[in-house]
Amino acid sequence: MQFALNEDQIAVRDMARAFAAEKIAPHALEWDETKHFPVDVMREAAGLGIGGIYIKDDVGGSAMTRFDAALIFEALATGCPTTSAFISIHNMASWMIDAYGNDTQRHTWLPKLCTMELIASYCLTEPGAGSDAAALRTRAVRDGDHYVLNGQKQFISGAGSTDLLVAMVRTGGDGPGGVSTLVVDGKTPGVSFGNNERKMGWNAQPTRAVMFENARVPVANRLGEEGIGFKIAMAGLDGGRLNIAACSLGGAQAALDKALAYMKDRKAFGKRLDEFQALQFKIADMATELEAARTFLWRAAAALDRKDPDASMLCAMAKRFGTDVGFEVANQALQLHGGYGYLSEYGVEKIVRDLRVHQILEGTNEIMRLIVSRKLIEGAR
Repeated sequence: MQFALNEDQIAVRDMARAFAAEKIAPHALEWDETKHFPVDVMREAAGLGIGGIYIKDDVGGSAMTRFDAALIFEALATGCPTTSAFISIHNMASWMIDAYGNDTQRHTWLPKLCTMELIASYCLTEPGAGSDAAALRTRAVRDGDHYVLNGQKQFISGAGSTDLLVAMVRTGGDGPGGVSTLVVDGKTPGVSFGNNERKMGWNAQPTRAVMFENARVPVANRLGEEGIGFKIAMAGLDGGRLNIAACSLGGAQAALDKALAYMKDRKAFGKRLDEFQALQFKIADMATELEAARTFLWRAAAALDRKDPDASMLCAMAKRFGTDVGFEVANQALQLHGGYGYLSEYGVEKIVRDLRVHQILEGTNEIMRLIVSRKLIEGAR
């Protein structure tokens, strides 16, 4: 077990933290207010190897570990959780191509995905299939060398502004065994996008519905064999859950840091806020919860790297715990600011809004509990 980072890991974390401080944090509030999708800044991050963190190096990836990725996404999220989270989604979609694509597919798409010249979205959720992902209805019917796609995806991050859609579609019967994975060019005739959703947070990345209406996608764009799409989706989500937990911890750490700075300057009843014992206890609890969640995240990431049999359960645990802790710490940091925390210029309310959705996406935290309980019950039989 790792309880301390080695020199390389510290360098990776500090590199991402410095990039976040210089290139992301100064613009985060403006991006949120204007709903700006900072593709240019994300491509700068890709120049540091962040566009394909755990992609193999023969196609331009950084060939790092899931542990490294957790460090990177937490560090980036100190600047803006929304931007960090989208880069994590891009990495997840790219990893599916790297892990399940053939040699031609990997060399066609991944070099440009790693530089983020091409940007990818992950398309699983549908209007009637969120937590029950195996019930998805988007249909792909084989027609010679193509599939004809019809259906709709919902809540797709980056949709309309990304180049490739890694989509889970139904090529067979009902249930998870009838799902396959297709890589769809976003400019394919018959592919259209809904309006950019008005959201509580995550405003620096677009969220749209994706509609398929007789869209023809080459069979050559299928990842692996027919019927393994659900397996691909779930494997991708193990890492995605670690990433989103890391983004929660980074955002919460930034909120705690803001609260500490505010408490040092703000006075009440003749004393600085950080001189009140009740508030000292509060920040001690916040820091302890963050450290506990961070340690758990590291354990789960290490388990996924070594392909531990319990890795999926640990990833679900880390996602549930990390996103709950992250939101609660950010919310308490807002409270410590008093009325000023509710003002946008202090940046804390944005973090609270951004982190709230982390308890929902990549599998709701209720579904995380279901995954954990099923694993425990199976082990007790």
